Amino acid sequence: MSRLRRFAVLAAAAVIPALGLTLAGTTQASAAPNFQVPFKCGVTVTAATFSGHSPANSVDFQKSGITGMPVLASAGGTVTRVANEGSTSYGRWVEIDHGGGWRTRYAHLSTQSVSVGQAVSLGKQIGTAGATGGVTGPHLHFEQRLNGVAQKAVLHGVAVPYYGHTNFTSKNSCGGNPYEATEVCGSGFSVVDSQGLANGSGTAYLLYNASTKANCVTTLKAVSLGTASPVSAFLEVQGSARVTDSGSFTYYAGPVTKTAAATCVKWGGSVGTNAYESPFEHCG
Repeated sequence: MSRLRRFAVLAAAAVIPALGLTLAGTTQASAAPNFQVPFKCGVTVTAATFSGHSPANSVDFQKSGITGMPVLASAGGTVTRVANEGSTSYGRWVEIDHGGGWRTRYAHLSTQSVSVGQAVSLGKQIGTAGATGGVTGPHLHFEQRLNGVAQKAVLHGVAVPYYGHTNFTSKNSCGGNPYEATEVCGSGFSVVDSQGLANGSGTAYLLYNASTKANCVTTLKAVSLGTASPVSAFLEVQGSARVTDSGSFTYYAGPVTKTAAATCVKWGGSVGTNAYESPFEHCG
């Protein structure tokens, strides 16, 4: 799966000494959440990365007039730290635990508007950007951590370049599913059919890869986005057993893939109690 961009203003960034690694104990690492730009939908910021940044792989978000801008949760989770280092290091900062060993940190905040133990959803305001701590100019210091170690950041499925200044436009809580069917199924797949589910709850998609002769089915939610809720996708090649992906997922079910050259397929999916099942079709 793969899954942003444009503006530029330099705000000098401080080298921040790590405040100690967050230990994950025996927590198993899981797939990274679909982290979003931590600013309101449509806001364009510059993601600055540079050698010598502490910790390595941190991102400084820069923008003219950034002071006081709302800072949003990059993904849903539970607040684990709300701290104030004064005029050193992070200054005012917040940490969110997203599960599976993944955490995010937001530093140099002017204000903090959450408390430790508070559950936050994607797009929840956690504070405002500023210039607290050891900085020479206002910006938002941001980290995506796995088991206590800062990772190279990915925003809406797009890898942040290291090193440089790259513009990203926020899609955080814009109101739609941040994934596309082709993104879920992967390179080479194209949509050949789709079916909207009742009550506007989502859409089931059938895709095909002409090179590999593989079909792929995914169901994208349109409700309860970012919150785990029942969703499923299935694919049945005529003459073979049905394959289903079903569970409580935040954005989609699938991908379910099977090779089916010149063979009819039955496909579909569900969101909650709203379901679709096709007849055997697309036999070519």
